[in-house]
Amino acid sequence: MTAHPADYTVGLTPDCRYDDGRTLWGDLHLERLGAAGIRWHLLDGLPSPPPAAMLDGLDAIISFGHLPFTSELVRGLPRLRHVARFGAGYDGIDVAGLAAEGVIVTTTPEAVRVPLALSAVTLLLASAHRLVENHEATRAGRWAQDRGHHRGLGLPGRTVGIVGFGSVGAAVAEILIGMHLGVTVLAVDRPSARRRAHAMGVETVPLRELAERSDYVVVTASLTDESYQMFDARFFAAMRPHAHFVNVGRGALVVQPALTAALAEGRIGGAALDVFDPEPVAAGDPLLAMDNVTVTPHALAWTADFTDAVATSMLDAVITASHGQIPSTTLAAVDRATWRGAQRARG
Repeated sequence: MTAHPADYTVGLTPDCRYDDGRTLWGDLHLERLGAAGIRWHLLDGLPSPPPAAMLDGLDAIISFGHLPFTSELVRGLPRLRHVARFGAGYDGIDVAGLAAEGVIVTTTPEAVRVPLALSAVTLLLASAHRLVENHEATRAGRWAQDRGHHRGLGLPGRTVGIVGFGSVGAAVAEILIGMHLGVTVLAVDRPSARRRAHAMGVETVPLRELAERSDYVVVTASLTDESYQMFDARFFAAMRPHAHFVNVGRGALVVQPALTAALAEGRIGGAALDVFDPEPVAAGDPLLAMDNVTVTPHALAWTADFTDAVATSMLDAVITASHGQIPSTTLAAVDRATWRGAQRARG
């Protein structure tokens, strides 16, 4: 591996820590950057969208949240060669636009895959057995009054429709099929999902048919221009009255008022949500007061294993790119001859 420039500098977006300096995920082993001879610092006070002036002089940016990065922004940053996301999402990042400007974008899909799939299955099982309602009834001393009152649908013989059959969605299907739960698994019929789904014996159907046939809809899709607010009033109207909606993808995939109305009016049976739009969810949001809704703070996948795996993948990518090599987790192809890792401008 070639040596990286002696003054290779990485900026960390500040949406990774609490006011007392702790990170959201604990120890991310950032000392690896120093050990690799890479200078790094926290970009305190960085607004959204970030101004170029606050990012000048950086070779790479580690993005912990969802700050927007556009081709126009990076065009004014001649040294920048790499935006590394902590996680699998890349909301707000113009991946193709940055690639055209010679800036690569990396994510950590393999590190996220199993923890996020397990969080989806956790919410699915909690919904199937109405775990939260039974838990709260027991803690409140309503054993005699409520025992047997909160009866879930269960899973054997039910249909689970997965929307977003990438690596996470496929992992959800693998877990459900491997557990021999007796469920039928559906996926949305899209070219990117068809081959993977059919190889697993999973039927692919149009989105509306998935809504009509599923007892549980599990969302693991990424947020793109195409998928933005794809779950609207028409989708919830097509769902079965007893069906549950589980979302571990992104809150902005859903028209949230439409979901709230469908739940409040009993047009669907319930929901389990790890993501909202906007985030954090407002304290007075009606979803938080509904007995048929289970909510978690966009953190259900954040296990110790998740943190270690994502941090390792992210730092591997940063160190690899610092040596002029394109990491395997790069989202869009970049011409090596023009990539800023090969011929970096100095402002």
